[in-house]
Amino acid sequence: MSDPRILTVRPEPGEYAWTFGGAPPVARITPGTVLDLFTEDCFAGNVRSEKDLVSEVCQFPYLNPQTGPFHVEGAEPGDTLAVHFVSIEPARDWAASTTVPLFGALTSTHATASLQPPLPEAVWIWQLDRARRTARFASRDSDFETDLPMDPMHGTIGVAPAHLEVRSALVPDAHGGNMDTPEMRAGVTCYLGVNVEGALLSLGDGHARQGEGETCGVAVECAMNTVVIVELLKGVSTPWPRLESDTHIISTGSARPLEDAFRISQLDLVQWLVRDYGFSELDAYQFATQTVESPLANVCDTNYTCVAKLRKDWLPARETHRGLHARLREVATTLPRGGLHSS
Repeated sequence: MSDPRILTVRPEPGEYAWTFGGAPPVARITPGTVLDLFTEDCFAGNVRSEKDLVSEVCQFPYLNPQTGPFHVEGAEPGDTLAVHFVSIEPARDWAASTTVPLFGALTSTHATASLQPPLPEAVWIWQLDRARRTARFASRDSDFETDLPMDPMHGTIGVAPAHLEVRSALVPDAHGGNMDTPEMRAGVTCYLGVNVEGALLSLGDGHARQGEGETCGVAVECAMNTVVIVELLKGVSTPWPRLESDTHIISTGSARPLEDAFRISQLDLVQWLVRDYGFSELDAYQFATQTVESPLANVCDTNYTCVAKLRKDWLPARETHRGLHARLREVATTLPRGGLHSS
């Protein structure tokens, strides 16, 4: 296998995308390219202290900046883009989390309207120890502090939607987008169905860690140095974003109400078992019912996202997505330890 092409992208402040679809590509890449990327945090780097309230330092809709999009040569509707996360490393020694008026799972929102007033705005600055791999929570209203393990992930990755749609980078749907699942970590391969020529891949919204559901609507948000390998599966369709780790196959679904997001992820998993693992539909339905894990990704975004994951060692010994995850893992081991960046 020849050495992969490596493209390094460090966007300037005016060079981010704010939507999926509707933005011109920043580069054209061939399948097999390694992308060495900087992604800004969801606040575009504007929340740096407890005094920086989102309502004062950020301007809607300029939230959740994305690095990209990248035009992948040869990608056409009906194909699948495979994005393998080699490394995801915080680019700074701090991260920010907030409450945002009329946003989050435990407050009134524009979609769940009530006479209840919005929760107050507040900011928490998390100190990251990249050597120890910890993130420090410091209470605002007491002296409690504790170090939690970092678990870096990307909240947002996607391609251009179908049907000429342009979607805000805050929205998850069949094209990917702001799914906010902690499963999107280093060592995982994400499969995205291609909807337009070139796919137009973008990613961003790095989280130093996040609990399942992202209850208040904001994770431990930080800029990231991220390395991914981009590959193309010709003639393989992927209706909803899928992930594959060394241990699990993982389906996602995004919709409102929450039970529809759940149904989408479960149905996609059943259909995956039928297509690649030799199950009949009813056998797959029964098997998934008794084996699936169903963590929440987010219950705060414009669409909610649910995950359906199943252990590989409980499945028949079959190849999925043409064995691409294992091959990309092998390529990743040939890259410099910890990725390409040193900071």
